[in-house]
Amino acid sequence: MAKEAKTIIIGMDGVPSGMIEGFAAAGVMPNISKLISQGVFKQIRSSIPEVSSVAWSSMITGENPGAHGIFGFMDLFSESYKMRFPNFNDLKAPPFWDQWEGKCVVVNVPSTYPVREMNGVIISGFVSIDFEKSVYPKSLIPQLKNFDYRLDVDSQKAHSSMELFLADLDKTLEARIKAFRYLWKEVEWQSFMFVFTGTDRLMHFLWDAYEDKGHKWHNYFVEHFRKIDEVIGEISGRIGDSDLLIIHSDHGFERLDKDVYISYVLSENGFLQFKKGQEVALNNICYGTKAFVLDPARIYLNFEGKYPCGTVKDGEGEELLCQLEELFGSLKVEGKRVIRDIYRKGQLYSGPYLVNAPDLVLVGAEGFNLRANVKADKLADKAIFTGKHTQDSAFLAIRGLSDEGIVPEVPTVMDIKGIAEKNKGRT
Repeated sequence: MAKEAKTIIIGMDGVPSGMIEGFAAAGVMPNISKLISQGVFKQIRSSIPEVSSVAWSSMITGENPGAHGIFGFMDLFSESYKMRFPNFNDLKAPPFWDQWEGKCVVVNVPSTYPVREMNGVIISGFVSIDFEKSVYPKSLIPQLKNFDYRLDVDSQKAHSSMELFLADLDKTLEARIKAFRYLWKEVEWQSFMFVFTGTDRLMHFLWDAYEDKGHKWHNYFVEHFRKIDEVIGEISGRIGDSDLLIIHSDHGFERLDKDVYISYVLSENGFLQFKKGQEVALNNICYGTKAFVLDPARIYLNFEGKYPCGTVKDGEGEELLCQLEELFGSLKVEGKRVIRDIYRKGQLYSGPYLVNAPDLVLVGAEGFNLRANVKADKLADKAIFTGKHTQDSAFLAIRGLSDEGIVPEVPTVMDIKGIAEKNKGRT
């Protein structure tokens, strides 16, 4: 009896389709180039907001945030302005590895901390705090520590020394590859998911190095992607013709020109107010506040009965939403429109957790990175990052599809799980 075809999913956090195509054409990523020429390659859309916690949760469940419950990296406790950090326990829809038959190996998928028992192996991705809670089964921990495995790159090093940051990035990638090779060989698996997240860190700090061939770190940037391509080639050479290989990113990237602070806009226009004489913080919102924002640009109406200092009464929401849409639709910095799209929650989300969704979500225009930051004392500035996320320029490459027609014309990250499922059961 023929063995069932295996499913391999390789993630590259934040990598835009244009970069992949450029590196493929330039010979930096010859293995990706081969996949593009022999399989399916498409630009895909990320989640909204286009942050990793939402995008990866949508990918592994095949659901939108209204069904899986993750709307951002941070959220609020019920009936409170106190911030909390949603984790894997807050994911309301099952990931594919809890549904598919056969053992799964899952390495470095963001927002899967703390891990839980499963049929196979899982090592959580960022944000992971405690090594002991990041690995299942725990018997794997000594081997990972022997590899000098890191749960994430130490991005704080980039703020003091780019050399130290890049050295840490190298060591993290090397250990991640060692773990992949070990698990690939030692575990009898049916599905294997492996994510590179250093790409996102690299592009945040050194997008300018990617664009500028004369930049001090340009060659380093290129070599990082060459190393990843070598692993992709290794994987491609190990799988059979009937196995399904999916490589994708969770969102795209582009040059960052300005950080724009949404809380500042709300405050300057009278929508957001804080208690006098106290620290400017979300949990010090006072009566009179009509709206507040959580990163990156999720705007919540301050409804009476829903929040401690709720001011907005039932029936006032529509007028307030219209005012906010007009305000942000006309927002400009240095003569350029800041907001590309404005969505109401019903346009984006559906499901049992729609009640927890933001009332408005903003998507930044080219070059503008939207941030909440209640402490901001200006509309816009520029910090250390040179690159920012994009919502509509992620990529999807597939080898081994039984029918290319199952890929939507304009795919989203939510479609990837379904594409893989339709190819399961092949031999």
